[in-house]
Amino acid sequence: MKRRNFLYGGIGAVTALAGGALMFRAGSRGSAKAESFEIVKSEEEWRAILTPEQYDVLREEATERAFSSPLNDEKRAGLFHCAGCDLPLYSSEVKYDSGTGWPSFWESLPGAIGTKDDRSFFMVRTECHCRRCGGHLGHIFDDGPPPTGKRHCINGVALTFRPGETA
Repeated sequence: MKRRNFLYGGIGAVTALAGGALMFRAGSRGSAKAESFEIVKSEEEWRAILTPEQYDVLREEATERAFSSPLNDEKRAGLFHCAGCDLPLYSSEVKYDSGTGWPSFWESLPGAIGTKDDRSFFMVRTECHCRRCGGHLGHIFDDGPPPTGKRHCINGVALTFRPGETA
């Protein structure tokens, strides 16, 4: 390899990273993939019903770019549903502005989500997913507001919003 090609390749890689990829992947589906869910589809079936961005997040555990989701600024009353299977997951009553760039909630609707340890990126986090289809939603952190002290940091692309709906 010539030095010029090596430099151009390195510059290209740095530019791609610095340019802000739309999404990055946390890793394999791990134990959530091994769980059994009410809704099970093949990769082809999921790809047929989800946008490429939704597929990357829900099925491959990617993360959308911060501040890219319109749902981050959604302030109307209603329910947030799983974009994969339409299960109601979060109420607007528990949504708050965490300043992180992702829709944030201090608790989910009862029985709506499952969790597992996520050991990617040399740390341990709590991953949350839809309990019905296993779709990756985001992570739960211990820096949220009262009364739970939790922050469910959720990818907006993993959700749909229904204004006016109540749990």
